Amino acid sequence: MEPYAMLTPGLLTMALFGFKSKKGDVLHRWIGMADGFNHAPQEFYTEVEKQLTVRKIPGLEISRVEFAEGGILSEKRTYMRMIRERLVFDACAAPFGTGYFFSCRAVYIPPVIKLWHVLTFVLVFALIHGALASFLGNQFASIAVAGLIIAIAAMFRNAIALGLTDIDATLIKTPVIGPVYERFFRKETYYREDTRMMYLESVPKIIQELAEEVTAAKGVKLTRQYEQAPIFGELFKRVPPKAK
Repeated sequence: MEPYAMLTPGLLTMALFGFKSKKGDVLHRWIGMADGFNHAPQEFYTEVEKQLTVRKIPGLEISRVEFAEGGILSEKRTYMRMIRERLVFDACAAPFGTGYFFSCRAVYIPPVIKLWHVLTFVLVFALIHGALASFLGNQFASIAVAGLIIAIAAMFRNAIALGLTDIDATLIKTPVIGPVYERFFRKETYYREDTRMMYLESVPKIIQELAEEVTAAKGVKLTRQYEQAPIFGELFKRVPPKAK
């Protein structure tokens, strides 16, 4: 079952029909601890980037982000963020007391159409209609706007089939247009589902393997505290660490 389908009915309803803002849903998270160990976080993040390159994991936008440990004035932790369409992977390597921890979260941020998105579209087409009406009259302006809407919808619907992969990627990132494009026009396919599953499988696995390697290189064993993954309709269900 596709992880996106494993949202609760309430979350699905909000995502499909709500005009409210929507925070991301954590699809998977993992954390491991190592006692008596220390390592420069930036070095670990650089190694992750190298592995992503070596394994030719495509389409990830990589950056560093800072999150406060508590309130606004608290210390900050630097995380490595990897984004692919609406999948976000946040990885952290940091000291904790006399120990050290590695973590990874996979988050899905669904497209949500807000009221102001709809109003923006109405306003844009109303302005186009008004500009055309001054030259063509109301009747022909209405026909022209209707034709424009149909042409844009056809292009949105068939962006990939027309070989417009760059336009597809750009539309997803475009404010206002992006959520509408994804919700109503972008076709869902087996390949897109399989690709998302591959990202959800591959990226956390690379981070876990590297965490085990860097700790083992200094003679320290990494202890996995827990793993959580969505299984058959439950957003989180505990699963035991893999046996070594």
